[in-house]
Amino acid sequence: MQAPDPAARGADAGAPPQPARAATTGVPAAQADLVFRLRGLLADEPTLRDVSMFGGRSFMVEGRMLVAAGRDGSLLVRVAGARHDELVARPGAAQAQMGAGRSMGPGWIRVEAQALEDDAALTSWLDLAREHHRRAAEG
Repeated sequence: MQAPDPAARGADAGAPPQPARAATTGVPAAQADLVFRLRGLLADEPTLRDVSMFGGRSFMVEGRMLVAAGRDGSLLVRVAGARHDELVARPGAAQAQMGAGRSMGPGWIRVEAQALEDDAALTSWLDLAREHHRRAAEG
């Protein structure tokens, strides 16, 4: 018996719309997959836009960077500087670098792709970035 063709099925009436996959021309698969996941998890942000920045795809909310998907599938996250030491101790997290030996400073963390394999882990980092973003907007 042949498996049904998924393209032949109609869309599920109750399913939320899925974000468009990133264009794959010239974009590494790991980055394209992370961009797709981020678009889905951040779909509730009314001012969300994504732009090329920091050698990856940055997700902006209210004109400020929330996170960025790296070419290797890693995530650049902006978090509260006061929590930096605590958060870089998490598995797969490290001080973000802009080139060899150029630290981005407290609050900038790069999370390895392997530490983001499930949506719960990715959502945890997004929640931290959103928390920092809200507090920074409040002044």
